[in-house]
Amino acid sequence: MATTADPQLRQRRKEHLPQRTPSDETVTSVYGGNDVPHARDEVVWGKTPSGEVFRVPTTHDVLTLFHPGYPKSHIDLFNLALLGLQLVLFFTLSRTASRIFFLFYFAFWRAAYDLGLGWVLTKQSKRKWIVREVQRLGWLDEKRRPEVRQWIKKQLAGKMGKDYSFDELPLEYNTWLLFRQLVDIILLNDFLAYCMFAFSCFRVPEGLSTGVHVMRWIGGIALIAFNLWVKTEAHNVVKDYGWYWGDVFFKRGALVFDGVFELAPHPMYSVGYAGYYGLSLIIGSYAVLFVSLAAHAAQFGFLVFFENPHIERTYGQRKPLAQRSPLLSRASRKLEGASETHARTSSVSSVASADAPTPAATEGETATESEELYTETETEQENDRSPSRRTKRHSGLGLSNVSSREESSKGASKRIQVISQHDLFHRYFRKDTVFLHNVDLLRASDFQLVLLMTYALVLAFAPSLSRSSALMLHFGHALAWCLFHTVGLGLLLRAQSQSKFMVRHYLKHYHYPQNDRGQGAVQEAFQNWKVIYNLSMGMTYVSSICLAWKTYSVPQHWTVGNELLRHTLGVIMIGLHVWSTLESYEVLGLFGWFFGDFFIEDFPSHLEYTGIYRYLNNPEVISGAAFFGLALISGSKLVFALAVVRLLSQWWFLSKVENPHMRKLYGDSIRSDAGFVKVIKKVAQKNARLLESHAGRHAPEIKRVAREVKGTFDKVYEETAEVVEEFLAKSRPRISEVVQDTKVLLQQSRERLVISRVANDLSSYDTNKYKISIVPGADGSYRFHLGEPIRVRWRAPLHHSRKDWIGIYRVGANQSNLVTKTSSLGMWVPVHDDEWDGDIPLSLHKPKTEDPNSPDVEEGEVVFKSGALPWRTGKYEVRYHHDGKYNVMSLDGPFEVIVDKPSQLDFTSVRKSLTHIVPLCLDMDPSLIPQSCKNDATSNAPEPGAAAETEDGRDPDDFRFWSERQAKRISLAIEQAFGVEIAPEVIVADANLSALANRILVSKELLSD
Repeated sequence: MATTADPQLRQRRKEHLPQRTPSDETVTSVYGGNDVPHARDEVVWGKTPSGEVFRVPTTHDVLTLFHPGYPKSHIDLFNLALLGLQLVLFFTLSRTASRIFFLFYFAFWRAAYDLGLGWVLTKQSKRKWIVREVQRLGWLDEKRRPEVRQWIKKQLAGKMGKDYSFDELPLEYNTWLLFRQLVDIILLNDFLAYCMFAFSCFRVPEGLSTGVHVMRWIGGIALIAFNLWVKTEAHNVVKDYGWYWGDVFFKRGALVFDGVFELAPHPMYSVGYAGYYGLSLIIGSYAVLFVSLAAHAAQFGFLVFFENPHIERTYGQRKPLAQRSPLLSRASRKLEGASETHARTSSVSSVASADAPTPAATEGETATESEELYTETETEQENDRSPSRRTKRHSGLGLSNVSSREESSKGASKRIQVISQHDLFHRYFRKDTVFLHNVDLLRASDFQLVLLMTYALVLAFAPSLSRSSALMLHFGHALAWCLFHTVGLGLLLRAQSQSKFMVRHYLKHYHYPQNDRGQGAVQEAFQNWKVIYNLSMGMTYVSSICLAWKTYSVPQHWTVGNELLRHTLGVIMIGLHVWSTLESYEVLGLFGWFFGDFFIEDFPSHLEYTGIYRYLNNPEVISGAAFFGLALISGSKLVFALAVVRLLSQWWFLSKVENPHMRKLYGDSIRSDAGFVKVIKKVAQKNARLLESHAGRHAPEIKRVAREVKGTFDKVYEETAEVVEEFLAKSRPRISEVVQDTKVLLQQSRERLVISRVANDLSSYDTNKYKISIVPGADGSYRFHLGEPIRVRWRAPLHHSRKDWIGIYRVGANQSNLVTKTSSLGMWVPVHDDEWDGDIPLSLHKPKTEDPNSPDVEEGEVVFKSGALPWRTGKYEVRYHHDGKYNVMSLDGPFEVIVDKPSQLDFTSVRKSLTHIVPLCLDMDPSLIPQSCKNDATSNAPEPGAAAETEDGRDPDDFRFWSERQAKRISLAIEQAFGVEIAPEVIVADANLSALANRILVSKELLSD
């Protein structure tokens, strides 16, 4: 990282100093402090987390360890002894033993660097753990450990200049200097151990020419030299403060990407390890190369898991999601430019002008923060169309929340439309698929993508197959498409008929304009269904034809046997299939062909018994004749089996999917018998009368037998139907119970702990002195709204563990009141979190007792808020745990978590509920919650689409997020309050109370039966 000093923390002693480069900020010379030129004499100030400002003394780099002019501390001598020991072992051990020893020795120091330092620095960055441990151990406390303090003072003072005063500098700075000694030991031994391992693996590769060997050495030396240059330049930029992670202990400035940091990202961790590969090239060993790659990968792990999070934590500025910053369209800018004469006036756009001068330094900013974003010409009205369809037209790009102002130019009044970057982004991007990220198999394009990739992978990795194996593969392929087309898509259609599954899916996961009224979701669901259905139908036919072709062999003698007859009947059956399909399509049209009545309710549809439907209710059965025709032509049992499966699956589709939906739509208007069935019944009745007339005296007996047989069949059918209906009626509650129990088990499986850590020192604690109690809410009850902070009072013995904690659990999740055996799922708070102000330790002393009658008892209060709260409605309890373990010292409850549900479903009621839900889900952060929620006039809710605007043109119902986690809370709260599922991405796209209220109402109206 690169840093620069804060102007408020820096002052120069002489105003006439010559101009210098950034590398002159601090002095890191190998010469003594008295030899420092006066031209470089400047004061650098630092500030501790507690706010103490101090003068940062001069420090010296690690090379002073090898300079004989500097005194050596005990730590330095220990470090030099370790380095010397490596050299001795390298020259005394055999090459094989040296290779093995230094491999593991280097792995140890590399782990100490990337894992050890990464772990302690992360804890220091988050909780100031190193400083806290030094405080706890009293190493720098003159009263508690004077000998240790004096020894540390001697070790540090000997390595510093005359401007260093151990007693006057804060604890954080001296702790950093002590930490530097540990870092020097690790870094130097890590470097030398790697070199010793590499040298022990040295060899001259065979089979290479002299020129290759020369180029190998030249390339290796160049990489090593480049490595040294990068490290030197990086140190000149960051100095010892950045080299030893000083910003983890105290602050001295802000990030500046300068010098070598403009060469490559994180040069000390990326190109700064080029020497590894240069030495590998010189050594000529694959073992050294692979060890170098592993060590470099470990260093990148250090960067990813510590360095980057620390930089973001220390210097990063949180940017809220759904920030609506107004932008002007390109046409609006031209209108403004045309109305200006000599000087530019200020624009309403929040985007900086492109003519602004480039800043001299970039202080951690990204280029996107200053780029201009243009749109095409806007129109005032929104053109309804499918969101998934692309168009080249530039009109019809309106938004629900667009403000405008008028300016006169040459007597003409023209409207300038303002749009936010957030709304513009969500207009053009809606969970777009990037490789396999955001894949949605109900989206036709994604389904085709996954299908194409699957076929490509199968073709690439499929082994060579025998003929029989290839035939089985083709059969499985055709069978899979047949079952997917009838059963798979049938289940999808049945879910759409019963619960509008596909429309619900698109309403939940995709954002649509506010005044869309849900039609965009219906259109997109139907459009994608049509593509998937047509693809599936085509693949069903193609896979079946491919199977028949693989099993077909041209007859040698057409007139021998039944070859000609089979081919003739097969062609006839295929022709019958084609004819019935064309006739069905002519009657159904596109609407019926793609099952439009499953999706579109407003489309005028009625039953028409014309064409082929005049004779058959379900001509789709005839369409299966082609599969039997292929079976006849090929003469294959596999094709015949496929035809039988196709017929049975088609019958299932008609009886379980299409017919129930038809009865649901048209009821009793559906005819029972088609023309063909009626004729067959009439012929059967006529033949029955003829048979009766010719039977003579046996006619009554034949009638009786026929009635008995018919009655037997009817009775069996009725009894079977009654048994099935009774079974379903009785099993429905049981199935519901099983489903509910399964949900509970799944929930408990998330909560269940593998091992419950239990303390062994409970005998020294009096459990009667532990007590927790829930503070009632504002209304005096133990009912809290979803997201409302929950306060818990606790009391414990004065000597209780400082690692005690309190957790929230569902009632019934734990059977024991002595030991908690389920996870809190993040719903816990430490008892003594109030002793830390964020990352700043306030005191390590135990607080004073508040109860004068119980001098050995300590009391306090904790608050559950934000992520520590339960975000599911229900009944919960709180448990006090001992010493970071799961021993329960006290519990209280139950209390109930509820959600605000409106009394009636209208815009005003839903919006009013949202004004209570949304701020709580946003942690009541004033910078996030809507402006309308800050006012008391929430009862005067605006009508849909008529929300007032603030002075800057923004909708007062707009809100923002710090993270997607808050959007997930709102999504979960809406589901529990209104029974509507809305994905967090859609909530982020809306980010408006009125828009969410309209979306909820549209979803309830559209998805209601």
